[in-house]
Amino acid sequence: MTSLVVHVSDLHVGKKESPEIAEPLARLIDRESPELIVASGDLTHRGQREQQERAAVFLRELGRPVLAVPGNHDIPHTVPARFTQSFSAFAAVWGTTTPSFASERLAVVGLNSVRPWRHQSGGLAPGRVAHLEGALEHAAPGALRIAVLHHQLANPPWRTRKAPLARRDAVVDRFAAAGVELVLGGHVHQASATRRGEFQADEGAGGAMVLLTAPGLGRPRPHRTGEARGLHAIDADERTLVVRTYLWRDGRWAATAERRFPRGGGEL
Repeated sequence: MTSLVVHVSDLHVGKKESPEIAEPLARLIDRESPELIVASGDLTHRGQREQQERAAVFLRELGRPVLAVPGNHDIPHTVPARFTQSFSAFAAVWGTTTPSFASERLAVVGLNSVRPWRHQSGGLAPGRVAHLEGALEHAAPGALRIAVLHHQLANPPWRTRKAPLARRDAVVDRFAAAGVELVLGGHVHQASATRRGEFQADEGAGGAMVLLTAPGLGRPRPHRTGEARGLHAIDADERTLVVRTYLWRDGRWAATAERRFPRGGGEL
């Protein structure tokens, strides 16, 4: 079993860490053999440089390229640093808050949806969406086009008080126009997967865009019910996008679901 991408989110390094997941995760990565690991934010709990470095070691030791974007916990918790040095620690470790990865089969663009003046809710300035549009212009023919951000575009079916991305309708429309096929996010510590055409009536390829939210890899608040722990493995061929969900159960990563979506304007 192989995949193009393994998608993790919300590690929250620095809060209630669980070293017992590391070795089973490494074995799962070896089995899935992804081309890329995507981490969609909240790598740390308090945005400290030391926490970012530990998160980077944890992910890079899995032996695959890593694309990481910041989450709202990846900036300083205290003021004025929250506003004056918002992404300094993240950029020092990861290089950029808007990373990209390109190959014959993948075109992945990371976006920074964090707003330092908002504790939870995220947004994307028009310029950040323009960055994605420009990057995807150079995607290889047939490559799976992926946008990555921390804040969810579609809420999970279970309860959450966290609002989705600000002005999400406009963002979804621009993503679709740019040819985005898959959006990866986190933030709510719950898994969800939906196709744009299931909630926005739209003809053609834009309706096939899949919005995928990963459950948290970490669980900083174990007393909260309704917060799953897991990850997604993603694969695709010319016609079909496949998402496998793994959850942490009884000391192992258990495959719990496989969802299939048509690419482009096709059908399964």
